[in-house]
Amino acid sequence: MQIIEQFADLTPVNIVINFIDVLLVWYVVYKILTLIKGTKAVQLLKGIFVIIIARIATDYLGLETLGWMLQQVIEFGFLAIIIIFQPEIRRGLEQIGRGKLFQRSTSQVEEEQTRLIEAMKKSVSYMAKRRIGALISIEKETGLNEYIETGIGLNAEISSELLINIFIPNTPLHDGAVIMQKDKVTAAACYLPLSESPFISKELGTRHRAALGLSEVTDAITIVVSEETGAISITVNGNLHRNLSLEEFEALLRKMWFGSAQESNATSKLTWRGKKNG
Repeated sequence: MQIIEQFADLTPVNIVINFIDVLLVWYVVYKILTLIKGTKAVQLLKGIFVIIIARIATDYLGLETLGWMLQQVIEFGFLAIIIIFQPEIRRGLEQIGRGKLFQRSTSQVEEEQTRLIEAMKKSVSYMAKRRIGALISIEKETGLNEYIETGIGLNAEISSELLINIFIPNTPLHDGAVIMQKDKVTAAACYLPLSESPFISKELGTRHRAALGLSEVTDAITIVVSEETGAISITVNGNLHRNLSLEEFEALLRKMWFGSAQESNATSKLTWRGKKNG
């Protein structure tokens, strides 16, 4: 009855204020999850939830000693969270300072998507003609930080000149994969997991096996330029699209990375996901 009376006392203004309050809390939680997605912080967050659930379970099971220990962990956890999530907190503050929480226009999104596709097309075309081997992975929903940590960090703007220069033979970064996140070349000389599938053609080399291996455990798009033939291939979701012409490569990459022209998101930010089975 008390709860019903409290709801009855709410005025229309109070209802609107409470609704806005809930929306703001939801937005803050959403932005926090967006910032930590694809990082090790996700696993740490899962660990925190496990501790909280275990603490609740100790009350029901009467495990007083274990409950006391978990309570101490929770009470001092706020300081630990600040230390553990320091990189994510700093990144979030930097994004707020740069105004990246504001929306971008449709034309800006389309221009940026076109620039990225053109940079990839130009670099792949150059390397294919000269038979320069290349391996480029593009992060989508599944985080690739585990593989980024095996390479050399760059955090550079995507450009055809940079990609070409990385894969020039006998340079320090040419051996391994380039990993891209959104509009950045995050790292080079990265190690990718090799596919162990027995159905892979014997004529495919280590680059193709690495591209397929990554596509089997993540939803990343991986581009391969063969050093032997100059052939262009793309892997995604465990599928290998081989011997693509430059036009086929451009169309397939655009579809996988941003979705088709009709499906491209005309909202505030770049859409970094393609069709799941595209």
